[in-house]
Amino acid sequence: MVQTLQAENITLENLISLYGLELVDSEEFFREWQDELPELTDQEKQLLDQVKAGYINLRNYPPLLENTVNTIVLSPLLFIGKFYLPPFHIKLEKSVEIETTDKLSIIKGRIDFLLLNQKFWVTVIESKQVAYSVEAGLDQILAYMLAAPQSQEEVFGMITSGGSFMFIKLVKGNPPRYATSDIFDVRNRENELYSVLRILKRISQLGRSEQ
Repeated sequence: MVQTLQAENITLENLISLYGLELVDSEEFFREWQDELPELTDQEKQLLDQVKAGYINLRNYPPLLENTVNTIVLSPLLFIGKFYLPPFHIKLEKSVEIETTDKLSIIKGRIDFLLLNQKFWVTVIESKQVAYSVEAGLDQILAYMLAAPQSQEEVFGMITSGGSFMFIKLVKGNPPRYATSDIFDVRNRENELYSVLRILKRISQLGRSEQ
């Protein structure tokens, strides 16, 4: 009998057991969040400063739920980064499912945001309530990334709680392997949204190179 698992209930233990998923500790595995990052314009920095100020202001009026996170942080970030323009387009709450190799288990779920460059899966973005750490979304986003088309060996993802951001790289294979970036926090003294946008721009360059 086929077992169906909901992505929001999946755990890293499940993914390790079902797919042999492995964490890679080597810094060389995921250099895309550190190397060749594009510079930001003064206008982009000013807009990101406003996004940070708006987030901190709204944190005074809890609860800051997932839809609010999307509205005040994620959507402006994607707009400033020009991810709503060609060659990218957005599909909201895309349904995905992935079957294990023994065909005995299926993971199903929905993605909050999916950035696409034609057939290239550039990044999956899973937003969580501010009350949760970005770690709370790692299991779920890795399940989604495993569901990327088999032709795409590398998949990049980002989890955000609105106040924190973490990037993930998954390389398909037997077994699939992944690594994570540092966690960027809006509350830190410097505006770390600058780093988040630079990394997103870098990943977008990888997507354009696949055209």
